[in-house]
Amino acid sequence: MQIRTDLAAEAAELYGQNTDGVHQRTYFCGDMKISQITIDTQSAAERLGKMQGVYITCYFKALTDDFTSSDERIFAIANEIKKLMPQTGTVLAAGIGNKNITPDSIGPKACEKILPTRHLKNSVSKSFGFDNLRSVCVLSPGVLGQTGAEIVELLRAVVKELDVCCIIAVDSLASNSLSRLGCTVQISDTGISPGAGIGLRRNAINKDTVGVPVIGIGVPTVADALTLSADILCRGNDEQTEEVLNKLRPEGRSMIVTPCDIDLLTDRASLLVGMAINAALQPEISAEDLFALI
Repeated sequence: MQIRTDLAAEAAELYGQNTDGVHQRTYFCGDMKISQITIDTQSAAERLGKMQGVYITCYFKALTDDFTSSDERIFAIANEIKKLMPQTGTVLAAGIGNKNITPDSIGPKACEKILPTRHLKNSVSKSFGFDNLRSVCVLSPGVLGQTGAEIVELLRAVVKELDVCCIIAVDSLASNSLSRLGCTVQISDTGISPGAGIGLRRNAINKDTVGVPVIGIGVPTVADALTLSADILCRGNDEQTEEVLNKLRPEGRSMIVTPCDIDLLTDRASLLVGMAINAALQPEISAEDLFALI
């Protein structure tokens, strides 16, 4: 069965976690389960349909409206981001996606919560009591249909002009399971391939294409209809899976499923991701102050 998923953890589940060249470890931070998958070889990368690199997947309970600055998930995800991030230099946070399409709005919404600081000179930051701020730029470049330019072209120009050391690219992802929508965050050092999970291949955003390391952060908000049908009806029965897929092809291949409460899901998840990025970039500022500043 060929699945459409942006999550390396799901690809590893499908093809087996003991595949040569794929290493996985699982640990917990409070109630949050964290899985780290490392793809070491090109053959393993081709088998899983993912690039070589590190993929960190955080699983948590669904977010609610009483989400606060003291939520431990902010700091747990921030710690995972810091593992992949350069310690010094200007960071560009890029919100990938279209804010006008709710399931695709995680990136732009998260970047609205990220504190830009590159324009703040030392004297200004000190006057507000914030010394040693990390230099951060924030950009939501839109999509090709809105700008007429590929996202990777815009990011490459910004990197060159602003002397950026790395990009943190935030995007909506596709999953093969309803249970992971809105309550999973994937962090990787391989960048982002916009639209890959739903079959819309755009130019990848990674070190090779923009010239600096790219940390990809995403939250799954949609599932492919074929994959989801097999997940619900077959539960691992290969014969039933093929029967269901044959009935749904070809019409089902073009259908994407998203939850009915997707607006709340994207609002809450983007706040969590945005705050986690803030906590990773500005560790000397308390979460309460970050919440007040944004």
